[in-house]
Amino acid sequence: MSGARYESVMPVVDDLEQLVDLLREAGPEEKLYVRWSRGPDADLSGECGAGQSSRDALTGIDLPGLSANPLAVESWWGNRPLRLWVARRLYDYCHLRELRGPGVRPWVLIGEQCGRGPDNEPLVRCHRPVAWVSERALREADRAVEEQASAEWGPLHRAD
Repeated sequence: MSGARYESVMPVVDDLEQLVDLLREAGPEEKLYVRWSRGPDADLSGECGAGQSSRDALTGIDLPGLSANPLAVESWWGNRPLRLWVARRLYDYCHLRELRGPGVRPWVLIGEQCGRGPDNEPLVRCHRPVAWVSERALREADRAVEEQASAEWGPLHRAD
């Protein structure tokens, strides 16, 4: 996809169920991640895999990969609803939209972990951008998490 604008060719996951289906359909070698940023055009330079980095907000250091949240289901999740798992993965970093400003939104990518960041988050090399996540899917994720009515749980946001 060298030289192409990723945003112009990426489909949009319209609702939470579509994202669940995307996860179910992923092959064993296709590791899906969700990233909150201004998108692959901002994050990827040259061929997918080259020049990819995130920046540590505390120190300003460039990290050797993109901060992203894995969508892969952990074995301990058992037979619990996949929809809730995916909702939680979106909800964890929803605060980044407000924190990082206009144009920041979630998108799904296929990649491989290349390290861990200072908050123990996976650092990922993107193999292929997959899709944007729609506002509707985000609202559905918010509702799914809020329906759990946990007073002790919320987004992973330091500033609160």
